[in-house]
Amino acid sequence: MKYLILFVSICSISVAFAQDNKITVEKIWKYYEFYPSGVAGFRSMNDGNYFSKTTKTDDGVTVTKHKFSDYKGEGETIIPANLLKDIGMDDYSFNADETKALISTKTQAIYRRSYSAVYYLIDLSTNKVQPLDSERQPQTLAEYSPDGKKVSYIYKNNLYVKDIASGNVTQLTKDGETNKIINGTTDWVYEEEFAITKGYGWSPDSKWISFLRFDESEVQEYTMKYFNELYPDLYTFKYPKAGEDNSKVTAHVIGVDGNNLMDIQLGDYEYIPRLQWSKSENKLVLQTLNRHQNELKYQLMTVNDAKMETKVFYTETSKTYIDIDDNLLILSDGNTILRTSEQNGYNHIYALTFDGKSRAVTSGNWDVIDCYGIDDKNVVYFSSAEAGAIYKSIHKIRLDGSKKECISAEHGTSDADFSNGMKYFIKTYSTANTPPVYSLCNSKGKEITVIEDNKALADKLAPYNLSKKEFVKFKGHETELNGWMIKPADFDPNKKYPVYINIYGGPGSNMVSDSWGGFSLMYHQLLAQSGYIVVSVDPRGTMYRGEAFKKNTYLELGKLETEDFIAVAKELQTMSYVDPSRIGIMGWSYGGFMTSLAMTKGADYFKMGIAVAPVTSWRYYDNIYTERFMRTPDENASGYDDNSPINHVDKMKGKYLLIHGSGDDNVHYQNTMEMVNALVAADVDFDLFIYPNKNHGIFGGNTRNHLFRMMYKYTMENL
Repeated sequence: MKYLILFVSICSISVAFAQDNKITVEKIWKYYEFYPSGVAGFRSMNDGNYFSKTTKTDDGVTVTKHKFSDYKGEGETIIPANLLKDIGMDDYSFNADETKALISTKTQAIYRRSYSAVYYLIDLSTNKVQPLDSERQPQTLAEYSPDGKKVSYIYKNNLYVKDIASGNVTQLTKDGETNKIINGTTDWVYEEEFAITKGYGWSPDSKWISFLRFDESEVQEYTMKYFNELYPDLYTFKYPKAGEDNSKVTAHVIGVDGNNLMDIQLGDYEYIPRLQWSKSENKLVLQTLNRHQNELKYQLMTVNDAKMETKVFYTETSKTYIDIDDNLLILSDGNTILRTSEQNGYNHIYALTFDGKSRAVTSGNWDVIDCYGIDDKNVVYFSSAEAGAIYKSIHKIRLDGSKKECISAEHGTSDADFSNGMKYFIKTYSTANTPPVYSLCNSKGKEITVIEDNKALADKLAPYNLSKKEFVKFKGHETELNGWMIKPADFDPNKKYPVYINIYGGPGSNMVSDSWGGFSLMYHQLLAQSGYIVVSVDPRGTMYRGEAFKKNTYLELGKLETEDFIAVAKELQTMSYVDPSRIGIMGWSYGGFMTSLAMTKGADYFKMGIAVAPVTSWRYYDNIYTERFMRTPDENASGYDDNSPINHVDKMKGKYLLIHGSGDDNVHYQNTMEMVNALVAADVDFDLFIYPNKNHGIFGGNTRNHLFRMMYKYTMENL
């Protein structure tokens, strides 16, 4: 079933103080005054003509069914409130024929994408509700078999199947153990860097389940302290750092009765980042990747009567690395997949058949961003940056590469969530200076109705006299760079202004986009209101300008980006309205890494820097991400060390604030502690703030409000 997952609005909070024309940190991060309205989550029904959604009534939450063609019409109740009243509901899904529902409750986050939950089954014909497994809770990744007769799930690193009619539960794997063996889901580094948590899938005939098995016994452990009680709690998990051992990952197929376990022979590989069954035949496509991540193999496995055949049907290689994405779609002919590749210099869609023949569907000096899907008339829908790296638009093209057509505004940012069969889509459109508008469109892009125009937010913002975000070009160190600038509303070109540069700069990630910036935008407007010019720029190594621009930082993360940020600072210093002695820089995560390099290698140009959750040496970060761009420390020691901020602290001159969450499972607190050690050894003064127990997002309760108030005050005092 195809899901339409959209931005979910939170309730606006009443604030009992008079409105004025001044933005404050509290208005942004405590009272959420500038939160845009969104649209509740839609789920396309199987036929693509209807959708389901949750609806609040006087009796509680219900799930209702609606026509896309009559969006505002009254819906039909699918799951009445009384069935959900006692168990609650965090999320729901249906089986293939939509006669049964799976309800998740008591959901608890594990890492960025993973979670556990307690599941319930509902038979929609009888309204019977039963727990998925009352003896083994919580579970994760539960789903119906294609025939709707069984439900699979993971419990304590093992894979289980429940037969709905009999209630019998079969344990398919038995060796699962925390920090040793994982079956059916993934380890920390796969979740973070390959964006995959579900490591299993049903065969189309509901007789087999394929799954990944992770043996992480030899992976080094990382331990974090949580400060809650008299003695801190210790949390230990497996985290393979650059150059260290990975989990040994293998692929298997097992019968749903627990018999006929078969090992899939895949040859030499390090990673299995994707596995996907076709919808009609027992064919499974697996991607395997070597450790350098520059050789990607497409492997086909077919199961017939407890016999298995496997073959490599396509191999792609690169001089640098190959990105893994979700643009992998097996077509209904059972013999073709759609994939995206940068093999010809830009990211484009290719049709690849199981006999190894590949043909380009899209082409040109521009990048495809998302491949949304294909309809029954062989029309492919996708988004691209064809109008430029700062824009995103929606297109369609025939599978043979003909009749390409843009079905959204080319300028600004448009995204789409399509219904099953690609008959309708919910379009989200915004620009840098206009909040998002949600509208229902047909497959031709014609707008049927506006669902949410965020006029209320626009009206609320009107009295604040916000500055326009302007897109600008910077010369960069070697090539022209995209940037934006926000000037104070009362800007006077005859005055001199301090400049605050907000950056990220990491591989394949853009900060400069013609899209609504949300809370970050409002914080930057606060700075502009306070007399600062705010700037952002995308250096070499960022997205949607082709493979060469994105990958030219290979083996030297930080080097070219720092050169570009220094070049931008130099150019700003030549502008008549800029105070050349008051240029500051701030970044989070990779942006914190870049901020730290700017404050050391570029110490002559930056007066102040704020580094939040920074990487300070790539030797401390996970191996899948780091080795993709740097290879291993043994192979590329100079690439690691020459651009590590901890090796350049003696150059620092300006005011430098380090911020980190002690519970950061991603960029470990260790990075900041080692930076502190280096700064102390070099006798360099700095400022430090630690948020106990907070993860990489540094969020929860009053935390964000406190964080941004502190950064604002630090900027006011030091820039």
